[in-house]
Amino acid sequence: MRLLVIEDEARIARQIQSGLQEAGFEVEIAATGEAGLVSVLSGNFDGLIVDVMLPGFSGFELVRALRERGLKVPVLFLSARDSTADRVRGLEEGGDDYLVKPFAFPELLARIRALLRRAVPSGEALPASQIRIADLVWEPDQRRITRSGKRIDLTPKEYALAALLLQHHGEVVGRLQIARHVWELEFEPAGNTVDVQLRRLRAKLDDPFEIKLVHTLRGVGYVLEARGVASAPA
Repeated sequence: MRLLVIEDEARIARQIQSGLQEAGFEVEIAATGEAGLVSVLSGNFDGLIVDVMLPGFSGFELVRALRERGLKVPVLFLSARDSTADRVRGLEEGGDDYLVKPFAFPELLARIRALLRRAVPSGEALPASQIRIADLVWEPDQRRITRSGKRIDLTPKEYALAALLLQHHGEVVGRLQIARHVWELEFEPAGNTVDVQLRRLRAKLDDPFEIKLVHTLRGVGYVLEARGVASAPA
């Protein structure tokens, strides 16, 4: 499912994006009210996370404009303003929920999941809170990966790489895609940086176990899958 985060504080926007991606969502960012409106009208998003205080026009004004156009996409407002009047206004302007900053990411995730559950058609699934591939279990909400019941301790970059491969398990992930997700670069890092990171991840995620999950497609990229072993989201 696709989400749009409309937030002018770049650090907060990236943190939300990273956490939601690790939970299995596709996430885009807009930094102003105008950019957010253009993205919503030109895209196909399942949910919006909208900061109230935005450059240009406010999150309230943005959502009001969307509702006037008949768009019913679920909206979670974010704001440092925590008065009852602000919360009430957020709902009256067309928001579906209102979360006060600073917030804990697990609460944001739980709230956006709740909004989407109410909005998705019957039978359409949200990203799984637990994914199983062979003897590997990934719990994005807990940022936890285990194999054969043993927790795999990863550095932040190793976890970011593992999460990317797990989000796209069974699909080829290219080196530029890894650079964007792990290092926030729009180009491949110099030297063998990606290869070194892959080797470090394999040493923890694959080497101690009989079934190998991370595979290299030379000149193309990498894929995480249990070849010849049945696996499915839990």
